[in-house]
Amino acid sequence: MGSAAMHIARTGLDAQDTRMRVISNNLANVNTTGFKRDRASFETLAYQVVTAAGSASTQETQYATGLNLGTGVRVQGTARINTQGSLQTTGNSLDLALDGDGYFQVQMPGGVLGYTRAGNFARSPEGLLVTGEGYQVMPGITVPEGATSITVGNDGTVSATLAGQAEAAQIGQIQIASFPNSAGLQPMGDNYLVETAASGPANIGIAGIEGRGQIRQGMLEGSNVNIVEELVDMIETQRAYEVNSKMISATDEMLKYVNQNI
Repeated sequence: MGSAAMHIARTGLDAQDTRMRVISNNLANVNTTGFKRDRASFETLAYQVVTAAGSASTQETQYATGLNLGTGVRVQGTARINTQGSLQTTGNSLDLALDGDGYFQVQMPGGVLGYTRAGNFARSPEGLLVTGEGYQVMPGITVPEGATSITVGNDGTVSATLAGQAEAAQIGQIQIASFPNSAGLQPMGDNYLVETAASGPANIGIAGIEGRGQIRQGMLEGSNVNIVEELVDMIETQRAYEVNSKMISATDEMLKYVNQNI
């Protein structure tokens, strides 16, 4: 019995340690553009059924509740919280923020499409719209040489004004990807996510239509991490870890007492 209690407390330590790691990552990314906080979800381990509820207690009666002994806890998974981050004005014409649902598309190495909420884009030497790592924003948009200004509409329409011209000419349109289950996207680091079987296929379309967010030029979406909430969760996790640690110590004292006195 004592060893079983120790094992259960150990699973509690492991689970709380994992939760603390999730909280730590959230706090570390409090200033990361477009970052979405994660939440650790817990689930019970298998139960040992000693007496099943409803089984016969006598020839005429049944147990009303039964006896079930739990074996601990584990982290079932992490859920990404996709609430909107605050929009921060930068004044940079190539900084784009999504106000609402959806993701920018990026051509990653190996031909894989990545998806991101971080719209801090730049212009490559060839005039292509790219990310900070040099990955091309899809569909590809080339800014003409000599363009004096670039305008991006709320629907993703990109226009450029050339030297000597009074009116801007449309040079492309940024399309937005949405997913049936965006929480199922796989994070790859560097602010990128990739499609999985759980996320479902990407639904590509124009910003502001069919539930997709609108594009805001000259702005960036900040992280949705709330420092106060994360600190409260951190304290709660720390206390839970301490309680599980004390459970191991208490069980060890009980076993020591039995060994010395029985």
